[in-house]
Amino acid sequence: MDFRYKTLVAAILAVTVPAFAQQQAAAPAGQAAPAPAAAKSFSQQELDELLAPIALYPDALLAQVLMASTYPLQVVEAARWVKANPNVKDKALEEALKDQTWDPAVKSLTTLPQVLTMMNEKLDWTQKLGDAVLAQQADVMKTAQALRKKAEAAGNLKSTPEQKVKSEQQNGQTVYIIESAKPETVYVPTYNPATIYGSWWYPYPPPYYYYPPGYVAGAGFWFATGVIVGGAIWGGCGWGHNEINIDVDRQNNFNRNTNRNVERNTNNKFQHNAENRKGVPYRDNATAQKYNKGGDRAAAQSREQFRGQADAGRQQLQGMDKGQLQSQVSAADRAGGRGGDRAAPSAGTRDAGSRGGGGGSGFSGSGSGASTRAASSRGASSRSSMSGGGGARGGGGGRGGGRR
Repeated sequence: MDFRYKTLVAAILAVTVPAFAQQQAAAPAGQAAPAPAAAKSFSQQELDELLAPIALYPDALLAQVLMASTYPLQVVEAARWVKANPNVKDKALEEALKDQTWDPAVKSLTTLPQVLTMMNEKLDWTQKLGDAVLAQQADVMKTAQALRKKAEAAGNLKSTPEQKVKSEQQNGQTVYIIESAKPETVYVPTYNPATIYGSWWYPYPPPYYYYPPGYVAGAGFWFATGVIVGGAIWGGCGWGHNEINIDVDRQNNFNRNTNRNVERNTNNKFQHNAENRKGVPYRDNATAQKYNKGGDRAAAQSREQFRGQADAGRQQLQGMDKGQLQSQVSAADRAGGRGGDRAAPSAGTRDAGSRGGGGGSGFSGSGSGASTRAASSRGASSRSSMSGGGGARGGGGGRGGGRR
């Protein structure tokens, strides 16, 4: 079988079966792929880097950020809304939030534009933080306490006019508690994570920095003007059990006028609402299965259907000569053109746009079926273009990352 013949065979299979289904079909039917070894999604170094910029926030604000980070797309929407409506505050803000369907944790941060802006500007950090919360919540809480201990040992964790710091025993361990100095008022601290904990203990400093307008660099904390948040901040930290807690009464009171389809919490533990994830993929299979079981079943059914199509395609190929294969490729190319793909400038450009999603958010990862068929029928050169288009897929998350 010469190279051209192999290329034609690959093209026909690509038209019949999407690439991911071909990979599934490569294994003998009925044989399950070996299960990956159980491993944590985030290393301790990754957790230290993710928590370093916020571990010294007041407990209530830290909990609120951790919860909201599990809904990165809604964080982006809320940040854009706040930027477009900078003068909507207090009662007017409460009224305006009635029409928004964001998760209550995200809505709460509209009272603190600095925090919401930081999460939007550092979007890759926000998504990774949320993934860590969902996959390793206990490790996230332990890491925050370990960082506070380091800051205290370095002489940088002390009470100030803006916040109170104390330590106490919870469940047999010493924990550091940070509270706002004034009830219902939040002072958001800004500090340099590479120095506030003493000498950074990894080869590179933490990569996630955000300095708000007006920030004055120094050895310790810099506080923004206090914001009266009333009942908008209702999170808490259950350090003794490494949990994210909520004040149910305050949360439900804050959420009382919002869209009636928003589920209200019934206990004092954070409960992630997968519906508010809005299609943002989960980092690991265990978390995806926990919050998207129905989707996993549908995906399994799709794989079985595509495997059957692949088998049928192979049987069809066995009885074809080169001329018949070439005719099939030409027919597929004409079908793709009738679907509108001929109007597109190139397969790479088209797929980059469809995969990246509207607005360049980078959360949508699926392209149109017509684009896939047309690109497949063009052989190796089109597949190369598709690889280039895929590179644009990470653009949305990438704008928040990077080291200084």
